Amino acid sequence: MIALESSVLDGLGQVEARAGRFTGVQVDSRRIAPGDLFVAVGRGSEFVDDALTRGAAATLVPHEAFAALARVAAAVRERTSARIVAITGSMGKTSTKDILAALSTRSAQTIAAEASFNNEIGVPLTLCRLEEPTEVCILELAMRGFGQIAELAALARPQIGVVTNVGPVHLELVDSLDGVVRAKGELIAALPAGGTAIVPEDFPVARDDVEVVRIGVPEASRVDGRTVVGGVSFNFTAQHQIQNAASALAALDALELPRPQSVDVDFARWRGEEQELPGGGLLINDAYNANPVSMRAALAYLAERAGDRRRVAILGDMAELGRTGPEYHRQVGAAASELGVDELLAVGELARGYLEGGVPGRWAANVHDALRQLGELVRPGDAVLVKASRAVGLEAVAAALTQIPTTT
Repeated sequence: MIALESSVLDGLGQVEARAGRFTGVQVDSRRIAPGDLFVAVGRGSEFVDDALTRGAAATLVPHEAFAALARVAAAVRERTSARIVAITGSMGKTSTKDILAALSTRSAQTIAAEASFNNEIGVPLTLCRLEEPTEVCILELAMRGFGQIAELAALARPQIGVVTNVGPVHLELVDSLDGVVRAKGELIAALPAGGTAIVPEDFPVARDDVEVVRIGVPEASRVDGRTVVGGVSFNFTAQHQIQNAASALAALDALELPRPQSVDVDFARWRGEEQELPGGGLLINDAYNANPVSMRAALAYLAERAGDRRRVAILGDMAELGRTGPEYHRQVGAAASELGVDELLAVGELARGYLEGGVPGRWAANVHDALRQLGELVRPGDAVLVKASRAVGLEAVAAALTQIPTTT
């Protein structure tokens, strides 16, 4: 991190400074390296001594954790000349970030948000990783309601804003798809004059002082088990990643960085991870999150990858859909039936709606109930998709599938 004087912490809370400056920021004492600042978020005050033992230059027990992290991150942001790219969207934010990071790293000193560090804690922590040589910083901005993206963008001050797509996500908080557009549009509103907005083809942009790059349906091809988009060969085959790759390439162009001929992307965990199962079976672990659009895409990918294997879908609740939730679950169940899913295990109360869509299946109240049913459900040679909203915790089911014997 670009070094900061400990005086930047004045007025933020209880400070213990053992050095005049600090060179990193952590909220987990186990990650402290010598010279770091430890910010005690939540129960973090219980681990101040641990942070100091590990070599923390200073510790901060803040009056208000988010405001303290934002103050420190803003001080780092003020001292960097790196180009900042901020990515938001209803789905594909993390994958687009991962793709852009893989592309950008080939020709520029790049940092990118870890995993899904995309909220009022994660965004400041990413900014606090900026160093003097950093040329590109790639952020992911989450939305849990109106104003959150605006607040994060005001802190990050990106020159390039990417909206991957708009879909029925967080409807409980913003009521409608128009509300989603409005919330995602806060990123475009935050761009400076002369900045670049990379948006879907039909996304409304009222500003005339930014460059607008619209992403339509990109052309792509499969070559030797890889996907070629925009002249670049990528190490994925999932159809839904093509749109993410097109957005990432547009951001790369806006950064004025060259397109490599080939790149391998290291995607964040539980996002379409594939693993062999007994008897020639296949696990597609997409357990990190879910919404109606990504569910359909994942089911289509299951159908594509399954070939002549039996198709099994283990699907949990899709959260934050508000009053439209039951109907969206029924529609996903109908899509599963149309795509030839042989059996579906619905996990969670809302997930019962999948079975109303006509797909053969069974129900589990929770992850523990689902784990008990795996031995009967999954056979050797099956292709299995595991997907749900993050709160359901279906990664435990995916892990169990790789460990337990299956019935014949």
